[in-house]
Amino acid sequence: MNRTEMREQAFKLTYSLEIQKKENIEEQIQLYIESNSIKSKDAIDYITDVILGIENNKKEILEKIEDNLKSDWKIDRISKIDLAILKLAIYEIKYKDIPFKVVINEAVELAKKYGEDTSKNFVNGILASIVKE
Repeated sequence: MNRTEMREQAFKLTYSLEIQKKENIEEQIQLYIESNSIKSKDAIDYITDVILGIENNKKEILEKIEDNLKSDWKIDRISKIDLAILKLAIYEIKYKDIPFKVVINEAVELAKKYGEDTSKNFVNGILASIVKE
């Protein structure tokens, strides 16, 4: 499983947690890994790190999103898919040693695949303004 596939799995779990609002994150990670037959240690480590990292830094990540929205937008207006993509990308940009161009490109690809027609531009715009900070 390559990094792009791992990132897509992490996105799917982030999205699932966004909808379900489950409490026990570690248990949800294990259930997701088992139900999707993820065997690669690298993939399991990456997904676990990303999900726990997003959870542990949720306040800062949501502030980054809110600070970069247009003035008439609120965070609850963002689709759950776009929000999950943004959380994942912001975590990688701010807390991991991954080049921001790679992160933004992968986030835009996820937005094209799973989001609405406007998602790719929205995600790209938010992430570009965060990188400029």
